[in-house]
Amino acid sequence: MSLDILQALTAYRPWNEQEERDRSIMLSALSATPDPFTRENEVMHFTASSWIVNRDGTKVLMAYHNLYNAWAWTGGHADGDRDLLAVALREAREETGIHARPVTESIFSLETLTVDGHEKRGRYVPSHLHLNVTYLLEADENESIRAKADENAAVRWFTLADALTNCSEPWMVKRVYGKLNQKLRAFASSGC
Repeated sequence: MSLDILQALTAYRPWNEQEERDRSIMLSALSATPDPFTRENEVMHFTASSWIVNRDGTKVLMAYHNLYNAWAWTGGHADGDRDLLAVALREAREETGIHARPVTESIFSLETLTVDGHEKRGRYVPSHLHLNVTYLLEADENESIRAKADENAAVRWFTLADALTNCSEPWMVKRVYGKLNQKLRAFASSGC
């Protein structure tokens, strides 16, 4: 389905300095980090997220994540899968119940995200990095959606602007979701 992640990262054209630097970290992790696709690597590992938009690109589907107590994109751990597009699609389905499809199979965005230490299923997870690859997905906003109780409390469509104002994580709004909206507008205006 998708290109090998090394090929995809090498071919990816970063949007800004943040993506350029994060891509460099990801490429280094692929060559020098043991087990970068599993949580066994407690320092850093790959994850995949999706910016799920409706057919006309005016709304985004977000989940209210229990761990962060915030409206956020969908996504999750690679758990050994090197096909990060498949991971993004699986996580979108698991977290929202919708059948999303890739707008493009190419990487849409890159982010290195810090994760604070936390408890998960009764076990402490130390602070670490998520080497996150984001894909642009599309779904029918009239399709039935549902929350995944063990991960999120709600799922809802927002306008692009409302997605930013409803997220309570300032760094994510400024550095990630705002960027994704900018890229979405540029993508749409380019006729892709």
